[in-house]
Amino acid sequence: MSDIEIAQQARVEPIVGLAEQKLGIASKYLDPYGHFKAKLSLNFIESLKENPNGKLILVTAISPTPAGEGKTTTTVGLGDALNRIGKKTMICLREPALGPCFGVKGGAAGGGYAQVVPMEDINLHFTGDFHAISAAHNLLSAMIDNHIYHGNALDLDVRHIQWKRVIDMNDRALRGMVVGMGGTGNGFPREDGFDIIAASEVMAILCLSCSLTELRERLGNILVGYTRNDNKPVFARELNAHGAMTVLLKEALKPNLVQTLENNPVFVHGGPFANIAHGCNSVIATSAALKLADYVVTEAGFGADLGAEKFINIKCRKLGIQPDAVVIVATVRALKFHGGVADEALQQSNPAALEAGFVNLARHLHNMQTEFGLPCVVAINHFTSDTDDEIALLKTKVEQSGAMAVVCRHWAEGGKGAEELARQVIFAMETRPSNFHFLYDQHAPLWDKIKAVATKIYGATDITADIKARQQLAELSDEYSHFPVCIAKTQYSFSSDPILRGAPSGHILPIREVRPSHGAEFVVVICGNMMTMPGLPRIPAAERIDIDEHGRISGLF
Repeated sequence: MSDIEIAQQARVEPIVGLAEQKLGIASKYLDPYGHFKAKLSLNFIESLKENPNGKLILVTAISPTPAGEGKTTTTVGLGDALNRIGKKTMICLREPALGPCFGVKGGAAGGGYAQVVPMEDINLHFTGDFHAISAAHNLLSAMIDNHIYHGNALDLDVRHIQWKRVIDMNDRALRGMVVGMGGTGNGFPREDGFDIIAASEVMAILCLSCSLTELRERLGNILVGYTRNDNKPVFARELNAHGAMTVLLKEALKPNLVQTLENNPVFVHGGPFANIAHGCNSVIATSAALKLADYVVTEAGFGADLGAEKFINIKCRKLGIQPDAVVIVATVRALKFHGGVADEALQQSNPAALEAGFVNLARHLHNMQTEFGLPCVVAINHFTSDTDDEIALLKTKVEQSGAMAVVCRHWAEGGKGAEELARQVIFAMETRPSNFHFLYDQHAPLWDKIKAVATKIYGATDITADIKARQQLAELSDEYSHFPVCIAKTQYSFSSDPILRGAPSGHILPIREVRPSHGAEFVVVICGNMMTMPGLPRIPAAERIDIDEHGRISGLF
C-alpha cells in the first residue's frame, strides 16, 4: 500500500485521551482541532519548567540524494521502537510545507508503517500555523509600503528594503517583481519578490521563541531596511508592527500534538528552511517534550553538515541543551549514488561503489564524533534491493569508524523493525560518555565562525568572499559578533557545488552574500547559488493529488 493508504487504515486514538493516558496532560490544557490533533497550552508548558530533562536523541543523515534516506521515517520508527521496549518517549518533528508537498519532495510525516497521523492534515493545512506565519510576515510587508506611501517619516531607502513577501507555494514567477505599479494611488514602484514561508525570518523567530513576550521582542527586532541619507538600520518595532504580528501568531506558538501509527505522542511544530534558517522544529516543543518524557527523538533538516550543525550551534545554544546521542541515517542506495552510480543503476549490487561512497558517511561520523564529541549510531534504512554483501561491508566500515551500524526495517514493520536501533542508541548513551563541545566560540569574529564550519565540517581549506561580502561582514562584525552563523549552501554536497558527491575536500567556500537575521539572532551566510523560492518540476506532485466524492484524498506521499 502507499503511505496515504496505510495512514487512512490506521486506528487513530482521540488525542485528548491519548495525551492524558501517555503524558498526564489534562484535557483543560489542550485546544483540540478536531478529534486527532490539538495545541498544548503555554501555561501548562510553563508549569513544567522545574521537571528534569529527559535524554535527547538527534536524528540526522548523510548528504541527501535522489535515492532518498528516510530521516523522518527513521525518527518516527525509532520513537515507536523506544516506546515498544518500555522507554517513555516523545518525538518532535517539523511541519511540512505545501510547496514541497505539491512539488518534488512530497509530504514530511514519515512513510510506510513509521508515520505520523492524521497524515493528510499534517501535510496540508494542519492547524493553520503556516498561514498565521504568512499573515504576520505579509502584514509587515504591507506596513512597510504603507509607511513609505504616507510620507516615509523613517526615511526608508526604497532601493534597500530587506523584507520580501512570502507564500507557501513553489512559484518561480514570484522570485523577482516590481510592486507599486499602476499610478500614484498604488504607492511607489520598487523591486520586490517572494520567498517560501519556510525561508521567512518570522518562521525562524517563532521556532526560537520560548514565550509570547520573547516572540514579540524578536519580531520587533526584525531588520526591514536602511535609511536613505545615513544608512541607519530600521526595525519592525519602529513601524509599530510587532504587536499585531504577535497577535496573529499567538496560537501558532503553541505546539501541535498528534500521534504515530502506533499511538505514541508527537509534537509537530514549526518548519524553518534548513538552508536559510536552522531547519529544526520549535524550541518550545522540544523543551516541553524533554520535560514530559524520558527520551525525546527529534530530527534536523538535510544532511548533518547543515541540519545537525545548525541544531547544535544555533538551537542547542539557545536552549542550553545538548544531544545525548546522534543517529545518522544512511541507505545502501544513497551511498552508492555518492560512489558515482547513476540513479537507474542503484538497485544493482555494487559493493565497490558502496565503498567509494562511504566517504560521505565517514565524514559525517567524524564530524559528529570528533568535532562535536557525541556518541553516534548509524541507522541503515533497509531497502529490498540491498544485498547481504553490501550490508556486511557497510557494517564493517562503520565499525572501523568507531560506531555501530544497525539495519532498520521500520518502514515495513513499524517500531518492531527499529527495536535493535533503539537498544543500540541506549547502549551508546550509557557506554560512550559524551565529550560535547560547540564548534566555535560564541564571541569569535564572524569570519572565524564561518571558516570553522567550512574547514571542520565541510572539508574546505579556506573561505573566500568578494569585496561586497567582505564589506558586509566588516559592517556586521561589531553588532553581530555574538550571533551564530547560519550557512546557506547546497544540501547535496559538502562543498557549494551540488554535483560534487562523496566527501570533496580541499575546496574553497565562496561567500556571496551576508544577511543579518536580527530577530532570529543569527547571521545568514549565502554561498553559491542558493534560492529561497523554489519552482515546480515539469510534472509536479500536485498533478496526481485528488479527492473522491466521499472526501477521500489520494496521491499524497
